Amino acid sequence: MGLSEAKVLVIVGPTAAGKTTLAIRLGQRFGGEAISADSRQVYRYMDIGTAKATREEQAALPHHLIDIVDPDEELTLAHYQDLANAAIEQIWARSRLPILVGGTGLYVRAVTEGWTVPEVAPDLALRERLQREAEQQGVEALHSTLATVDPLAAQRIDARNVRRVIRALEVYYKTGAPISNLQSKDPPGYRLLKIGLTMPREALYARIDARIDRMIAQGLENEVRALVARGYGYDLPSMSGLGYQQIGQYLRGEVSRDEAIALIKRHTRRFVRQQYNWFRLTDGAIHWFDANQLDERAVDDLVRTWLA
Repeated sequence: MGLSEAKVLVIVGPTAAGKTTLAIRLGQRFGGEAISADSRQVYRYMDIGTAKATREEQAALPHHLIDIVDPDEELTLAHYQDLANAAIEQIWARSRLPILVGGTGLYVRAVTEGWTVPEVAPDLALRERLQREAEQQGVEALHSTLATVDPLAAQRIDARNVRRVIRALEVYYKTGAPISNLQSKDPPGYRLLKIGLTMPREALYARIDARIDRMIAQGLENEVRALVARGYGYDLPSMSGLGYQQIGQYLRGEVSRDEAIALIKRHTRRFVRQQYNWFRLTDGAIHWFDANQLDERAVDDLVRTWLA
């Protein structure tokens, strides 16, 4: 069965909106399997801070593309895209429903829109040089360099997203062509149903704060200590993720424990605002539901009608 025949259910929305819970319920009801579209949940040993599906949740519904690389390994967007497409094909071939679920808009759109991603091997020395430039001259200066060589990419990439700025510059320096020229779209032809979860911003912020408090209670600090004990340094991209970076600052004595927790909450709120830039409430292709008072029957009817 070809990919173009596959139906794929997509569940998107900001962090802490309840995407995993909804995916499990719909997966059990309609015979599905989840494919994670989360750029942090790909890492092994990083469970609490990434809000990874628990063992019980993964037992309730098969999850794919979780725990596939070590924290010191890189998973490129192109590689993720290949793995996700393969998972969709395998799930659909078993007469099951692929459910792409997650809050990493880059991953979701690369798969559903069929992005052609430049295959440029990482140049660690170049990345280190650009990282030093960002630290010494500021992220805005590095972003300004990108704007000079690739204005379109600079328009799309937030200056604070240093990793993506560096990647765009890396592609330009290695190929001589702007990354925006090399990126194109070749939609795979999946028949998609996109469901989005949202809620009033203050309610979402309260839910985020409660989730972070649970992460601390569940042992996020010990998780970070264990990663360092395994030899994973604070300078790794994986360790710059929400929660890990701030707890690392605390463990190095740079901030107090309370300050670290406050920073996690503040930066997660900022991250939510970035997520809404990827998943716009005005996107007519996404059926939005209020996660605070989710109408499960309406969601079920929507999926059932689409499958029929």
